[in-house]
Amino acid sequence: MSRRPTRPLGSRIAARAAGGAARLLLVLVGLFWLMPTVGLLLSSLRSPSDIAADGWWQVFAAPAQLTTENYRNLLANDTITHSLVATVLITVPATLLVIVIGALAGYAFAWLDFPGRDWWFLVVVGLLVVPVQVALVPVSKLFGAVGIFETTLGVVLFHTAFGLPFAIFLLRNFFAEIPRELLEAARLDGAGEIRLFTRVVLPLGGPAVASLGIFQFLWVWNDMLVALIFADAQSPPITVALQQQVRQFGNNVDVLAPGAFVSMVIPLLVFFAFQRQFVSGVMAGAVK
Repeated sequence: MSRRPTRPLGSRIAARAAGGAARLLLVLVGLFWLMPTVGLLLSSLRSPSDIAADGWWQVFAAPAQLTTENYRNLLANDTITHSLVATVLITVPATLLVIVIGALAGYAFAWLDFPGRDWWFLVVVGLLVVPVQVALVPVSKLFGAVGIFETTLGVVLFHTAFGLPFAIFLLRNFFAEIPRELLEAARLDGAGEIRLFTRVVLPLGGPAVASLGIFQFLWVWNDMLVALIFADAQSPPITVALQQQVRQFGNNVDVLAPGAFVSMVIPLLVFFAFQRQFVSGVMAGAVK
């Protein structure tokens, strides 16, 4: 039995040093990326006078500055709390509609034969390059004519319409990579198209669906342009509400800082909750 040749000690030390340097670099990049979030969090836990006096890093020298008074003020601010509810009422339906419709359409484009399938898919691909700004004026007139301008329904429909091309493109390409033999075996067992879609295709496409859900949720939650134009002025989403607070009360940092942090931390929690599925979907797409 032959022994495997051992690497020289110098090579092993160099390899470990290189690996340690790479890990240290990644940690430093991660800390640098998180610095704005940490700064906003610490600012949201300081009083307005402390914020005006010096920077947030002074908390490490004087931790007694930290207080939860700002968050109590935030909960007492009806504009911010109502805007958070309005944002949820917009983001959740817009995300679910895009996932459901995009998954059905992606399955149809991948595995169903119908007249003009390839041409219709080219139309979907072409819609990917249409900017949102082009549709603002005509869609505003259309929504005004049907009576859904400045309503939650109008914002949801707009986000759904502009999220579907990417959703269909992504899921169609992912579903098309499913082995044909697997689908044919399910059909031989008597599975119809609906059962095939729900029991075979969706479970296999779970990572792609999760990735799509994260992208759509982040896009809708952080959107300001569409919300500024189409949302109800009496119950705007959180992005518009914070912008209005800055315009009207530029010195109320005790409300703006915790409001901005809450607005930012919710998408982060969603991302980290589905991080494993997101990475699986990205890696699967990269391999395919």
